[in-house]
Amino acid sequence: MDFKKLIRNEVLDLKAYAVESEGFKIKLDANENPYSLPDELLAIFQARISGIHLNRYPELGSPHLVSRLATRFEVDRTYIIVGNGSDEIIQMLCTAMGRQGSCMLVPTPTFVMYRIIGLMNGWRVIEVPLDDCFDLDRAGMLDMICREAPNLIFLSSPNNPTGNSFSSSRIEEIITSAPGVVVVDEAYGAFSGTSFLPLMKKYDNLVILRTLSKVGMAAMRVGFMIAPPSLIEELNKVRLPYNINTFSQAAALFYLDHEAAFAAQVDDITRERERLVAALKRIKGINPMPSNANFIFFSCDFDADHVYRCLIKQGILIKNFNSPGLMKNCMRVTVGTPEENEAFIRTIQSLMSEM
Repeated sequence: MDFKKLIRNEVLDLKAYAVESEGFKIKLDANENPYSLPDELLAIFQARISGIHLNRYPELGSPHLVSRLATRFEVDRTYIIVGNGSDEIIQMLCTAMGRQGSCMLVPTPTFVMYRIIGLMNGWRVIEVPLDDCFDLDRAGMLDMICREAPNLIFLSSPNNPTGNSFSSSRIEEIITSAPGVVVVDEAYGAFSGTSFLPLMKKYDNLVILRTLSKVGMAAMRVGFMIAPPSLIEELNKVRLPYNINTFSQAAALFYLDHEAAFAAQVDDITRERERLVAALKRIKGINPMPSNANFIFFSCDFDADHVYRCLIKQGILIKNFNSPGLMKNCMRVTVGTPEENEAFIRTIQSLMSEM
């Protein structure tokens, strides 16, 4: 059977999300927290999950976790929905709001899953390039809002892959101008120390998206959204019944019980980030951008594809974004442990000296 005849054209035109992961001694491509749990916390976590009954379904709708997140962020529990990573919540939004001809607006470059999930769900996805400083193009975004009246706008701040926080005034102007929902994705908010959550009281079309993946729980895939209860009520209709497994719920509750320990790791990563930026600035031919995230976006004065291949040969994996336009010869490196960062710096310094 030719299955392609049965598949929607939007899906046929997509490429599957691909990740390289095997055979690298240093992996700095996925924006993960490089630190494992301290032994004493790992023992506590292992004891907690040892009582899980594998023959039983998870809590339907993660009510205990929802209540704890509501307490942590000082909102009513009706403002919270939990997903299998942020990706699932993006999918819930696109599924629930995807009327025929629906338009999604995103800046570019940004988190690729907005576009992929939108297209999978039949949305028209309109992209507006960032300006030369990798900030939101105010005029371009407002023009598209006026012309296309998008139902859904995604703004990742700090932005992936560029690492910078978008101008607060530009974000707020977009929120006030948008006829639909504006999602401010704060996946990297722990590293910037800022949040748009206080503005939810002012704007009823603003929602906040967060994840535990970047702060040390990537294996467990837990994301959550804070949004008006009327929207949460509709999203719960398209949320799969047992979408968060019992281990992930336990891990998220464990995180909330020991958030200070994870915050200390975030502080360590932030300090390493500044040290790594300073080191990259000293390498001729490397141009790092300021970062508010746990990674650094930089350009090379040479062919980034060649630099990437050379790093691969040395067993170091980072993310290559080299493409025409704003992303020409651009790459992204995750902040690793001090030892990993030192090895990366030594290697790329040696490569640049040979150019």
